[in-house]
Amino acid sequence: MDAQRYPRLSRIAVPADLRQFPEAELPAIADELRAYLVETVSQVGGHFGAGLGVIELTVALHYLYDTPVDRLVWDVGHQCYPHKILTGRRDTIHTVKKKDGVAPFPKREESEFDTFGVGHSSTSISAALGMAVALQRQGDDRRVIAVIGDGAMTAGMAYEALNHAGGMDPEPNLLVILNDNRMSISENVGGLTKMLGRLMSSRTMNAVREGGKKLLGDKKNNPTARFVRRWEEHWKGMLVPSTLFEEMGFHYSGPIDGHDVPALVSALKTLKGLKGPQLLHVITTKGKGFELAEGDQIEYHAVSPFDPSIGIVKKAGPAKPTYTQVFGDWLCDMAATDSKLMGITPAMREGSGLVRFSKEFPLQYFDTAIAEQHAVTLAAGMACEGAKPVVAIYSSFLQRAYDQMIHDVALQNLDVLFAVDRGGVVGPDGATHAGSFDLSFVRCIPNMVVMAPADENECRQMLSTGYRYAGPATVRYPRGSGPGVAVQANLDTLPIGKAELRLRGGKLALLAFGALVPAAETVAAEAGYTCVNMRFIKPLDRALILDLAKTHAGFVTLEDNVILGGAGSGVAELLAAEGIVLPVLHLGLPDAYQEHASREALLAEAGLDADGIRAAIAQRWPNLDSATPAKTAAG
Repeated sequence: MDAQRYPRLSRIAVPADLRQFPEAELPAIADELRAYLVETVSQVGGHFGAGLGVIELTVALHYLYDTPVDRLVWDVGHQCYPHKILTGRRDTIHTVKKKDGVAPFPKREESEFDTFGVGHSSTSISAALGMAVALQRQGDDRRVIAVIGDGAMTAGMAYEALNHAGGMDPEPNLLVILNDNRMSISENVGGLTKMLGRLMSSRTMNAVREGGKKLLGDKKNNPTARFVRRWEEHWKGMLVPSTLFEEMGFHYSGPIDGHDVPALVSALKTLKGLKGPQLLHVITTKGKGFELAEGDQIEYHAVSPFDPSIGIVKKAGPAKPTYTQVFGDWLCDMAATDSKLMGITPAMREGSGLVRFSKEFPLQYFDTAIAEQHAVTLAAGMACEGAKPVVAIYSSFLQRAYDQMIHDVALQNLDVLFAVDRGGVVGPDGATHAGSFDLSFVRCIPNMVVMAPADENECRQMLSTGYRYAGPATVRYPRGSGPGVAVQANLDTLPIGKAELRLRGGKLALLAFGALVPAAETVAAEAGYTCVNMRFIKPLDRALILDLAKTHAGFVTLEDNVILGGAGSGVAELLAAEGIVLPVLHLGLPDAYQEHASREALLAEAGLDADGIRAAIAQRWPNLDSATPAKTAAG
């Protein structure tokens, strides 16, 4: 680090170094931290706007609390870059998201300062409460702080934790900091957002409150104190709609300016000496201090490398559309033909490709905020009344709504289509965002049709197939672009449960699911094997599998899902049920969490590129004669 450009930050390797500075230096340290974050992320890319918004808060927290002895729990982990810089990763932050580099989110194995791992949202209060209770029972008085923001307060889990914490006896010593920037990736939605927007300063009331406690005491069995506390709640309810938090048992403070370091330090000093559940409401601006990021908070949420003096320069679109774009275009085209279509997303309008749909069909578009469970049951309710809901959701987010998928949709055989993005290997965002398990946990659900496209046009066809199927269906597709197959404008469907024979060969049959079809086809063409684009994980093409089992020495199943319980397991189950004994090699993702790296690197690491497939087959069948070239299915 350049000590001349960063005279203070260059002397801060860990928070203990930060605490050696006089309090008056904290604003200057925050300025240096912001400049360093801009410099670093603009060079290497990564999450950007959220970190800029919590610079001052991060500095104040690590200055006043004895981290890591005191426990600091971050929600929505993409706001943690400043935290990582101050906690021993200053000189390696440029490796963020790269293989063997700094993780993009808090990670317990990476640092003792990362007290709880997080990749998604709304877990901080529950985790921090658990820590506070465990420490309290051990007689340990260290402090526990949860920082929740970037839309995380729109999820039900946050309120479950608030409800629990506020009603406990003895009361846990827990500080919840609501980092209110009115944003997640897009603008926050919902009634809570409107309520928080109406909040006004309550510093005077808090001062009156604290004076009253000193005069009357704060014992629950003191009738006078109880009366004054009830009177205060009604008075406060007339002035600021913060009664929600008070009624849940939290002492509410704020709102205060989250970019005013002296105000933050003052408020935190006061709260540090208080007992019981506390909630500090902090108002921040996502992208603060970098004008372009403040002006376009969605664009600068996460960035590729860019020139800070110019900003993000729009590049020409890729020659091949991404699967997300294929879905977004299909959704608009289908909605144009059917007014019953309802598009639902849990706060992922941009990521799931619904921006155009939200503008062209606003009355058919529903953003439920970060509430995956609600999104799925909302769809179930719509389907009960004849609507045709499409739930656009990431694979790793769908895990949160598994109960609703089973009980509220599939058990009632309701007509809901799940468009599951980021299936399989995802890449730089790491294990928290990997879609490694969906084929396993969805294919076991009765009434569910499960599909995985081999290319862009097949993705569109499968979406139409699932939409027109009278029951629950899932179309699961990967992140990024496909092989480059032209997408047809029509809305054709595919016959359910029918695979596509790509190459007819001998010896082995490669049964490939979804994104691994191109690699399987390459290997099969070279070696003279049969290659099948399976298309359907459920129902499987039973007739084709049984026919191939009669003429081949073995099967190779390929999927970018964990092998355990995945699509290949379905093939093995079918053979076993038919009493067929046939060698089957299952290739898929390992029984382990893959760390952050490029998608290509992770597929190669799992042996799912062409080289890995060849090597696995050679190891399983070392003496297999594969000299006869494969023919196309038509030939």
